[in-house]
Amino acid sequence: MRREVLLLPALLVACNTPLADAVARDAARRAVDPVVAERFPGVPLKPATDCIIDNASAQEILTLASAAGSGANDTAARIVLDVAARPDTIQCIAAEGLPVLIDTL
Repeated sequence: MRREVLLLPALLVACNTPLADAVARDAARRAVDPVVAERFPGVPLKPATDCIIDNASAQEILTLASAAGSGANDTAARIVLDVAARPDTIQCIAAEGLPVLIDTL
């Protein structure tokens, strides 16, 4: 992958604009989705990923966005597991993911 593409999320986050935030969060989702799918089988992917992104710090989102472009799976996994263990994230996943899970039964 081209180096410019890898730097795009970092540059946009540095701009600190709503567009930059949205681009960084979208890039971070690409790193979070595979970790959630592997580590939390059966948990609805989209709500869990959204909860993890929403409860991650700006620095964690930036790191995840960079990991998505570079393939740094160990870094992404560590951050995802750390954020997923936070009480607010657990509450969010229960509130947002449980209805989705029940609807699939």
